Amino acid sequence: MTTRAFDPGQCPVGRTLERVGDTWSLMILRDALQGLTRFDEFEKSLGVAPNILTKRLAGLVQSGFLERRPYQERPVRHEYVPTARGRDFAPVLTALLAFGNRHFAEEGIAGQLVDVATGEAAVPIVVDARSGRPIDGEGFTYAAGPAAGEVVRQRVARIEARRGRG
Repeated sequence: MTTRAFDPGQCPVGRTLERVGDTWSLMILRDALQGLTRFDEFEKSLGVAPNILTKRLAGLVQSGFLERRPYQERPVRHEYVPTARGRDFAPVLTALLAFGNRHFAEEGIAGQLVDVATGEAAVPIVVDARSGRPIDGEGFTYAAGPAAGEVVRQRVARIEARRGRG
């Protein structure tokens, strides 16, 4: 049986998942965005094997989500700090947290975002920055962007045909 690597083409979801689409990478980003920066902190928080952690950290640095910088000279030790790209990923993790709490927290909510000033639990939603409307249903649809190639345009045409617009 021949297996072929996934080719995301122009799909932004596929391109992102190629870079952070495994559990360990997502959990490392979660911890980094919550303030952990050092190898031993990630190792302790996640219970991940050192070889796996080393590989995932290197991948997140290579993909531009984390910056590796020395914090100690003798012996040389590095910390991993979120870059602008890494910080831009925070809303994605927030959406995953909200989804997980809504659908997979059988025992109840174990972790949540709260307002720092009031301590009130946040209710994360995704909104359109232009209109402020929640992106949660029929009011929005997937469309080809200005740089879309033929594969994307064909997929959009299939989506529109399915929705009765084609």
